[in-house]
Parts: sequence; structure tokens; C-alpha cells
Amino acid sequence: MTTIPNLPNLAPELLDMPTLDKLEPVGDMHHPPRILLLYGSLRERSFSRFLTFEAARILEHFGADVKIFDPMELPMVGSVPETHPKVVELRELCLWSEGQVWCSPERHGAITGVMKNQIDWIPLEQGALRPSQGRTLAVMQVCGGSQSFNVVNTLRLLGRWMRMVTIPNQSSVPMAYKEFDDEGRMRASSYYDRVVDVMEELVKFTLLMRGRTDYLTDRYSERSERSRQAIDRQLQKI
Repeated sequence: MTTIPNLPNLAPELLDMPTLDKLEPVGDMHHPPRILLLYGSLRERSFSRFLTFEAARILEHFGADVKIFDPMELPMVGSVPETHPKVVELRELCLWSEGQVWCSPERHGAITGVMKNQIDWIPLEQGALRPSQGRTLAVMQVCGGSQSFNVVNTLRLLGRWMRMVTIPNQSSVPMAYKEFDDEGRMRASSYYDRVVDVMEELVKFTLLMRGRTDYLTDRYSERSERSRQAIDRQLQKI
């Protein structure tokens, strides 16, 4: 077997050399961006839900196909089988989506249990499929007091763990009770403008990733592991 000078641990036949040509998109490029939105509160007057619905309206204006998951009656992780209807619904929406928006209130300096429970129900692998890998992600939070970034930072960490492409921009709305009217609509402000920025950027990154996700998430380590497994299967037949 040939080796690469100064890189003896590499298997040349498994190494991909990235080029612009390989980044040419493949597949259907013309359907609307499919965006799933999750929010992290069950309260009747939930500002994270209000912000999520405001973001959905903006996304729809940009031409996206939008779906919002209602976390009400989603059981705690591990308390029911994975065949529970709400779990099935959430996972099917994740597979449907090309991009996602996660929005949580800040509670005790962190995301809510409602938000974390939804993310925990999304598996890294579901058979041969990966419901979150390669999806774009925008993160937002609402604060009861002064502006904080604890929640969006945590959501970024979780998005990275779920192998998602988290966009650079984000939204944090302080004193959220001042930013929404009695009907739950967000008032005009610099915070509203930032939400528009985030949704615009999410659509752009989602279109940028379209048709390239499989190539961008194809990894040398996984190709190497599949190669070793194939060799092991052949040896077992001898």
C-alpha cells in the first residue's frame, strides 16, 4: 500500500481532496427552504413562543416552508417508548427539515427543561439516518431582565454536538415583557430588526448548504472506520 510522505498514518485511498467542483450542489434545488422551529416554554403567555411565531412569519415572507413543533404533552426523555406519537412527530419533523430555529427562555441562567427535553429526544442517529446532521441552526433567547447570552451560548454548544451548522448571528431579547403587545406581536425595535437579520441569514445559509450536505459531512474518520469494518467482515468469512 502506498503512503504519503510525512503522513504515514493516512490511508491515501480514503482521503478526499476538496475542490470547488465537489461543492457543486446535487439534487432538487428549487423547493422552499424547510425550517422547523422549537420553543422552550409551556406557559400560556410564553414570550419564547411569541418570538418563535414572529420568526416564523418572517421566514414565510422569505419564502420558507415553516413548521412549529408544540412541546405540550411531549413526555420526558426515557419515560415512554420512542413510538410515542409526540416523539415520532418531533423526529419526523427533524428529518423533514433543512434548517431549524431553537428559542428558549433563560431560567436560572440556562435553557429550560422544556427546551432540553426536545433536543434530548432528537437522536444523533436513527437507523441509517441522522436527523440533525448538516441542518442549519439559528438560536434565540428571551430574558425576563437584562440582556444575557447564556441560553444562546448553550444552544450553540448543543447544536455543535448535534452536528448542525449554527449560523453566526443570534437573537437575545431582554425584558421580553416590554417587547410584545397584548396580542403577542413583537413591537418595532432594534431587537426586532435583529430577529429579521437572523432569519435572513438562516435562509441564506440553508440555501448555501442545500445539495452539499452529504459531501460536507463526509468524514475521513468514518470512511476509515467503514473500511476497517469491511475488512473485519471479510476476515470472518475466511
